[in-house]
Amino acid sequence: MNRWIRWTLFVVGGIIALVVAATVIGVLLPRDHVASSTITLRQPPDSVWRVVRDFAGQPFWWKDVTGMVRLADGGGRERWRQESTMGPMSLEIIEDQPPSRLVTQVLTPEDAGFGGTWTYAVAALEHQTSVTITEQGWVANPLVRFVARTFFGPHTTMDAYLRALGRRFGQEVEPVHLR
Repeated sequence: MNRWIRWTLFVVGGIIALVVAATVIGVLLPRDHVASSTITLRQPPDSVWRVVRDFAGQPFWWKDVTGMVRLADGGGRERWRQESTMGPMSLEIIEDQPPSRLVTQVLTPEDAGFGGTWTYAVAALEHQTSVTITEQGWVANPLVRFVARTFFGPHTTMDAYLRALGRRFGQEVEPVHLR
């Protein structure tokens, strides 16, 4: 066997070994996760709530979202289709308690392999407002679970949202991870 073939087999074998190892580690990681991040804004709660609750306005202040389209309600619940840098995703509002609590659920097809909820909590502080997002999610595919946990972490998207929300109000904020 010539040197080129041996080198190619070595590289391909190494890649296969890495994928197998990542998948095995992914199997050992829990399918479900809970993560929570919070920020504080120098705004009244009602102002913050209006922006959080305005899904149609997200593309104007969150650069990761390129479009939001209102879908037909399902079972009496408001639904939205979010177009983002990570692809399309449909959401359903499963709880809406103005001006303090909003819960959205990802509507995923059976084969999507992930899902979960975001709970937005908007709370008045003295002359400020805290915004906390708690994600209760799951990732079915062990390899995807490994990659998501190792390279992105469960806080990545919610932290990007919270930073963008801060910028929407003229503040640079750094989310604090609560769990």
